[in-house]
Amino acid sequence: MKNVYLDNASTTKVDPEVLDAMLPYLSDRYGNPSSIHSLGHDAKDAVESSRDRIASSIKSRSDELVFTSGGTESNNFALKGIAFANKDKGNHIITSAVEHKCIVNSCKWLESQGFEITYLPVDSEGFVNAEELKNAIKKETVLFSVIHGNNEIGTIQNMEELGKICKDSDIYFHSDACQSYTKTELNVRNYNLDLVTLNAHKIHGPKGVGALYVKEGTKIDPWQHGGGQEFRKRGGTENVPGVVGFAKAAQLNSDNKNLVHTAKLRDKLIDGILEIENVRLNGPLGEKRLCNNANFSFLEIEGEALGAHLEQEGIKTSTGSACSSNTLEKSHVLRAIGLNDEQINGSLRMSVSRFNTEEEIDYAIEKAGEAAKKLRKISPIKRVVNSVFGKGN
Repeated sequence: MKNVYLDNASTTKVDPEVLDAMLPYLSDRYGNPSSIHSLGHDAKDAVESSRDRIASSIKSRSDELVFTSGGTESNNFALKGIAFANKDKGNHIITSAVEHKCIVNSCKWLESQGFEITYLPVDSEGFVNAEELKNAIKKETVLFSVIHGNNEIGTIQNMEELGKICKDSDIYFHSDACQSYTKTELNVRNYNLDLVTLNAHKIHGPKGVGALYVKEGTKIDPWQHGGGQEFRKRGGTENVPGVVGFAKAAQLNSDNKNLVHTAKLRDKLIDGILEIENVRLNGPLGEKRLCNNANFSFLEIEGEALGAHLEQEGIKTSTGSACSSNTLEKSHVLRAIGLNDEQINGSLRMSVSRFNTEEEIDYAIEKAGEAAKKLRKISPIKRVVNSVFGKGN
């Protein structure tokens, strides 16, 4: 049986070159970056050279990048740190209806602490309307947070337009860029970004390490207190091997040849799956979509059943965001773009990486078609629809 991994939006395999870069800091070069002896200096140098590399990739200064344990911590830090540090200005935060769960749940918690949250609607492809953002801003607004590249449907927001509105309105602009980092342009200066969330494990780096870009002069309270590490913005001993692996992954994943290859596989996958009867693509086409993302709705089929059939053929996929896959809750992202219950229940996310091949995509398309045909023959959804409209079996 083949092994075809198409769940790269949830996590990616660690690149062998990344692992090689990390291994010395898991063995002989094990110093604490805060120690003043030679092993400590060696670890400190590794952290700072990694910081330089990642900061350069988003056009920020090195001292504006704070290492964290990952995207969830960075997002919590950004929202809560800004909210509490700027209570003297206002208590209003704006976000979108298609954010990652860690943003949604942070906002819900902030509401319980007396903050007001506005959730902007999106259009049928997942885009925020700039005029609606303008209309939502008021004198109490302190922050707008929007996901750059959506983790479920791949939509890449118009950051330049949204950033200009935030700058003109004198509010902070944050973006969760965990899915988009190294896959599309991310220039913090051009987009007027004040805070950006990054992580390593979506780009063939290790799990458990991420970063938050914090523009110089941003008024933000630390969310994790300790020994004053990370410019006194995030206490705790730095994850030296993780940070080194993060920087190496960012370097490798930024190679344009890899991005072109990934986008080619994505388009091949989309074209092939859409040849299957009664399938729709969720999210936009082309350059407005992340180069590795494809999300479909298979009508008259449960997405979980389809995913299980594909798993039996060695194909790994996802029915939504892996960060909330342990619940039966329907996707709030697909709901926000206007899908009905049947379309949401029949959704399947297939996300590629530079390690996939055209042969694997051909195999996945073939097996998805076979599984869809088989499942529709026994579909309880189809029987219900047919009985309602008086159709035969």
